[in-house]
This record gives sequence, structure tokens and C-alpha cells, in this order.
Amino acid sequence: MAVRATVNRFPVDAEIQEAGGLPWGISLTPFSPADEIGNAPVSGSEGHLLPRCENCWAYFNTYCELEQWAWGCALCGTLNGLSSQAIARYSHPQSCPEMCSSFIDLELPEDGSAEESMQARPVYVAAVDLSSSEEFLELIKSSLLAALEALGPGSLFGLVTFSHKIGLYDVQGPIPVVKNFFIPPESDDPLPVELEDAMPLLSFLAPVETCKDRIGAALETLKPTTSWERSTAAGQGMDGVLLGGRGFGAAMEALFKYLGSEYGNTFALARVFAFLSGPPDYGAGQLDTRRYGEQYASKGEDADLALLPEQTPFYKQLATVAVQSGVCVDIFAVTNEYTDLASLKFLSIESGGSLFLYSSTDDSTLPQDMYRMLSRPYAFGCILRLRTSTEFKLGNSYGHFFPDPQYENVQHIICCDAYATYAYDFEFANTVGFSRHTEPPVLQIAFQYTVVVPHEETSNSGSISANKFRHSLKRRLRIRTLQYGTAGNINELYDGVDSEVILSILVHKVILASLEQGVREGRMLLHDWLVILTAQYNEAYKLIHYENGSSISRVDVAFSQCPQLQPLPRLVFALLRNPLLRFHEEGVHPDYRIYLQCLFSALEPSYLHRAIYPVLTSYTTPDKQAYPRHSLSRAALITSGSPIFFLDAFTILIVYYSSTADPSLPFPPPHDCLLRTAINKLKQERSITPKLIFIRGGKDDSTAFENYLIEEQDVDGTALSNTMGFVSFLEEITQHVLEYIK
Repeated sequence: MAVRATVNRFPVDAEIQEAGGLPWGISLTPFSPADEIGNAPVSGSEGHLLPRCENCWAYFNTYCELEQWAWGCALCGTLNGLSSQAIARYSHPQSCPEMCSSFIDLELPEDGSAEESMQARPVYVAAVDLSSSEEFLELIKSSLLAALEALGPGSLFGLVTFSHKIGLYDVQGPIPVVKNFFIPPESDDPLPVELEDAMPLLSFLAPVETCKDRIGAALETLKPTTSWERSTAAGQGMDGVLLGGRGFGAAMEALFKYLGSEYGNTFALARVFAFLSGPPDYGAGQLDTRRYGEQYASKGEDADLALLPEQTPFYKQLATVAVQSGVCVDIFAVTNEYTDLASLKFLSIESGGSLFLYSSTDDSTLPQDMYRMLSRPYAFGCILRLRTSTEFKLGNSYGHFFPDPQYENVQHIICCDAYATYAYDFEFANTVGFSRHTEPPVLQIAFQYTVVVPHEETSNSGSISANKFRHSLKRRLRIRTLQYGTAGNINELYDGVDSEVILSILVHKVILASLEQGVREGRMLLHDWLVILTAQYNEAYKLIHYENGSSISRVDVAFSQCPQLQPLPRLVFALLRNPLLRFHEEGVHPDYRIYLQCLFSALEPSYLHRAIYPVLTSYTTPDKQAYPRHSLSRAALITSGSPIFFLDAFTILIVYYSSTADPSLPFPPPHDCLLRTAINKLKQERSITPKLIFIRGGKDDSTAFENYLIEEQDVDGTALSNTMGFVSFLEEITQHVLEYIK
């Protein structure tokens, strides 16, 4: 469980917080195997015996005052009695994880019988779009074959297809059998038959360890629906437009109901992989993609505002059904056609899944992403709760979760891996703040989750052939309690700034502003925040002097007196240049913007930093690094004198040989060199597969690399205001600061 705060010393009161101008919050990666500095939790059992505060329900921790018969809560100060069992437990503190560490991971007792726990197997269902092309289906087949290799023994797999009909596959016999059901064209009409009545769920879900070859054979039978089939089934759609016959919404609705009937019995977690080649345009949940086009320009409407919200509540309501059914949905859209991910995204982000967008089948990393996603450990059935000491409280919560409908500050996460990150901001609960007479602020994070654990069962006969490899479920409670110092003035606050976490909170805030009021509003929010922060910093460090009511000194827009704040202007500049906040008329596809929103809002701060402002490193030779960090400018390339540059933009890795590089340098870099070792390490650490590109300056097209050199004036040669260079940007911020402080 990694926790990083925007400031490592919390503001002592609301006045200091306001004067500082910084977001106050944390980023949280709950299923990370270690904390932010690499320490693993102390493990133990009997998590249900951990004492809890009678007032605020916080868990006992190392910051609590322990007496002979009672303990004082570190969060609210309540004195709680100890049971005789707890008194006996704490008479041997060295054997109690909660007495040894503020970061613990305890097993909880099983709810049902051991046999029920053993039988609850993880379920994976592939939902494949047949209203597609041969190329699309070939990519999906190779991706699912890669996925099958990553799934462990004990997993159950199901295959369903959708177009103008739903196809259920039974792959447990010698020949794959598919049962098809037509989807009604009208949204309100029910399916002619329930999926459970057509095929029992246990016939649909096949054991991977015994049916892998048969699943592969079933995949080979997948063929696109013909244009004749689609036109015959779909007929004329809205306003005479011919529908394409992609009944995604109806298929998902039926599938969640199908799986939900056995939630908690046959399975404890179901993951649905939804593969889309275009927008749902048939039956329940069909989307009108005509809203993307020239009509907004002709009507004078703001396309950036109009195309970001969902056009129907259908998929948000369907996400609720998925969560209640214990289903996590991952959406893989392989298309350059407008698919309205703004409406579809709720299926993935609220169920703890991911949304992937690939513009074509040619260079898609979908097979690698599938394998990578299913190879790493994950938790499911998660409940996340943050508690604070009484002086402050949670403000907003950000991330891919489902908020509890009853309890405040409780989030449900159907599926959570070690990369999934969430963010929270804080506010004061009263006007007093953290006075000198109160205890330091305390934050406690409780994360309850389930994991699948391999279990080796041996019969009494002792023969090797009698061994059965099975899985059992383990419910665990992970608790992290943190105590923070306080900053009594602005200088102390600024000295503890973590610019990457501030960027993370800002990204969440501008995404929210963009969705509610449009991209323009999100840009203004970000720009104004930097102006106000710069003004308050200059005031705090007494860098602006007044004479006759007006300021006479220059503004320090580079934060030269505070190294911790210095990265922020560059990060804000880069974020304003990112497609996340660029305008529709600049060629930013609305689906790509939604994809970036979903990606960025789940990234750990250091990865988000790379995605917003890539890391540019130079090498003298493939085996010798020159400089570990450069600014993203052509000037940096020229002045460094290095022949080789490596750019890490999170989703893309680029190796660039300058046009003046010695021809004797090996290109591409040898597989056993230092540069390749660094690249391979980065690729292994990523949650998604980055594309690796090699470019020789002067011989290859360098556009992909040069597009990242954003600090030059008018990089793309346009006169749009947000394409100004970094120096001009700082000059503009300076001017606005002077106007602000007048």
C-alpha cells in the first residue's frame, strides 16, 4: 500500500492552507505489495480480533496509547476498553503485527465452509464483436490465446459473441457448439429467451486446464457477420439511417444477469473482456454517433463540452448491475471510428476494469496487454475506507471505483491490481485546525480484499497422481496508519511539496471540470491555479515590493527560492499541451480524450509524470549514459552534444539517433547494451505495453520524436494560443500574476 501526500507536513490550519495555494491530499495504491519506500507489510492472522474504536470505528494501531485495561484512539481520542482476549493478546506484543508496525496485512476468517472457498473459481468471459472485420477477429483470437496462457489452473472461461444476435459457446464437448439468439431491434423489447434457460452456466463456463485446446478451436470458428446478415436483421434505424447490427448493450445486460445468478456460488469474481470494433448501434444501449461531426461548428456549440458527457444513462446504470453481479468489465476498443467511449467508459471504471483504445489492428499491443494484465496478481471484492483524525476530513475521492450507496467515504472495487491508484483531497473540519495542543494529524486506510491462493491437496494414499491442484480464497485486511507533521508557515509547507502528487490531484480536478463544464473550463482552472500559486509564493518569500501602492519588482515565476516547487510550471505547461486538454478543433478525437482520462486517472504519480512530461535521457554510446534528464527542447539536443537520446513517454518509448551521430554507432542498439537493459526494465514495470520506436535523424521520419519537444515556440507552426513555447508561457504567467496582485 503506497501512500504519497502532496505535502509531507500538513497545513496547521485553513489560513495556511489557503495562503499556500496547494492541493492538500494523497495518492493511494492500495494493492501495491510495498509502501512508497519499498517496505512490505507485517503479515498476520485473526484480523477480526483487531480492536476498533467505539466512536469512529478506527482500528487499533501503533499510534494508539495502550494502557493495562484500555486504549486511546489515535484518530478521535476516545478511550476504549480492552476485552480479556485482547489483554491476553497484547501481553505478548512481539507476536502482534499491529504492535510491531503501522502497516499490516491480516487474514480474516472464511465466511463459508472451507469446501465452498475451494470451489469458488475465478471466471473469465470474452465477449467478441462479430460486426467487425477479419483483421479485427484475427487480432482478438491471438489476444485470447495469449490470455489463456496467462490464466492459472482452476480458472473457468466462457466465450460469447454479439452482433444482431448473441452467441453462447459450449466448448466442453469434442466439437464447439454455439447457440444464437436474436437481439430485438427496439431498446425496450426483452430477449426471446433467458441465457440461463438456453444454456446452463456450468455448460458455458469451461475449465481452462482441460479445455484450452477446445477453446482455441472455438475461436477459430469466429467469422464476421456479413453485410447481408446485418442489413436483413437491422433494417432501417433512427431517421432512416441503416444500423450496423452491433447489439453490445443488450449482450452485456443479458451477460451480467446470466453471471449474476451464480455470484458467490460458482464464482467470487467474474471478469468480462469486451472487444469492440465500433459503436453499439443496435438494440438496447444503441448510441447515436452522428453527434460527432460538423454539426457543432454549424450550430455554434462547444464540441469539447458536448462530446465529453455520456449521451445516455444506460451504461452507467448497467455498470451498477455489473458491480452487484460481481463482474469487472475491461473494454478493448480497436477502431478509429467514433465509438462514444464517453458513454461506454462507466462499464469499466465503475467496475474496477480498464479501458483500452487501439487505433488499428496493424500495430496493436492487445495480445501483450492481455497477457500482462492476467499474469499479475490482483485482488477482488475490495472495500476501501479512509478515516482521519477529527480536525480534518475527506473532500473529494477520485478513481475507478463504485461509491457505497449507504456509507460515506467507502468505495467498492470489484478488481484491483498493484498498479490501480486512487486520489483523495482533504479539508479542515473546523476553524481551529491542528493547534499546538492537539495530537499530530493521523490518517488510516483500511483495505479489505480477497485473493485466490493456490492450494495443494494430497489424498491419504500419498500417490503423486492423487494430488490435485486447486485454489482457495483468502480474505484479508490491509491497514496503513500514518501520522503527519504540521507546517506552521508557508515556507515549511513548500519545503515538503511532492510535485508529482500535486500533478495527480490537478489532473483529477481538470478532468472533472472538463466533464462538467468543458475543456476550456478545465484549461482555465489549471492556468488560474498556477497564476495564484505563483503570486502567493512571491508574497510568502517577500519577492514583490510595493511602492505607492504598486509592485516594482519582477515576478519569480521559476520558483527559484524553492526547489520543490520548480517542476510545477513545466508540468502545468505540458498538461496544457497534452491532448487531454487540447481543443477539438486541434484534431483531438473525443474517444482518445476519454481514453486518456481513464488512463491518467488510474496512474501512479511517477507514471503520470512520464505520461504528461516525458523523461528525456541522452547516451554517448549505447553502453554509456551521458545525462539522466533533459528539458523537452531542441536546444537541449544541440547543447548536450550527445548522439543518442531515449524518451520515455509511458505509452511510447523512443530511441533517437541524431543526424550528427557517428555512423559507426550500432543502430538499433544491441540487445545486450546498457540502453536496451534500461528499456527492458521499463517495459517489464509498465501496466500496459509501451510501443518501442527507433529513429535515425536525417534518414527516418523524426516527427514522432519531435512532437514531444514541446518547449519551443510554435512547435507545430500554428498560431493557436496553447502552442506557445515554454518561455512565452512563463512570460504570460508573469503578466497575469502582476494583474492578479494589483
